[in-house]
Amino acid sequence: MSEQTTAQSTSPADVPRATEITLVHAEACHFCADAGEALEDLERTFAIEVHTVRADSEEGRSLVAVHRPAMSPLVLVDGQFFSHGRLPRKKLSRLLEARSKTEAGTTHGH
Repeated sequence: MSEQTTAQSTSPADVPRATEITLVHAEACHFCADAGEALEDLERTFAIEVHTVRADSEEGRSLVAVHRPAMSPLVLVDGQFFSHGRLPRKKLSRLLEARSKTEAGTTHGH
């Protein structure tokens, strides 16, 4: 009986879609370590899913070839370029805040 209650209490419509953030990092990169810590902090506040990729991996080399960041880390939000180098925390927080408001009120004005 408790399984039915659990299944009924969480439907896909009730769970906000997590924003996927990809962090492509290099070894011995202090901006990369800082970005990783910042993303861990943001995971406590926003529905995000962080995917960490080494820049020297096959996937990392592919992402670097496509987005051509001048510095590490490369940060993608839902597969789209967001930043390279030092992570702009306030800019990312504003984007995630706007997305969470959009998720909460998707029917306004549409």
